[in-house]
Amino acid sequence: MAEHFYHSDNPKNLRKLRQLKPELFASFIDFDKKVFEPGALDVKTKEIVAVAAAHVTQCAYCIDAHTKRAQKAGASEAEIAEAVFVAMALGAGAPFMHAAIAMGALEEKKD
Repeated sequence: MAEHFYHSDNPKNLRKLRQLKPELFASFIDFDKKVFEPGALDVKTKEIVAVAAAHVTQCAYCIDAHTKRAQKAGASEAEIAEAVFVAMALGAGAPFMHAAIAMGALEEKKD
């Protein structure tokens, strides 16, 4: 087993995936590029959103890449930090709201 899973050389292992399914691999890469083109949202905004989403999905590679891309697109350190806090709030929000299920279950047991 690997010493740790988030080694900086790991993305090179995707070559195998590309070799096994080149059309699907290319489709994903094309889609990803298209998503980050300017549209209703500019690139900076999309990258800030991606920083927050990467924290919610907990993808270390995405956190690294999109933080750098957001900064390159003009996002300030403060904007990136705020996006991280948005992700933190959303990460805590799900357990908070799911607490309603637990509290409801406690009430049902009393019936």
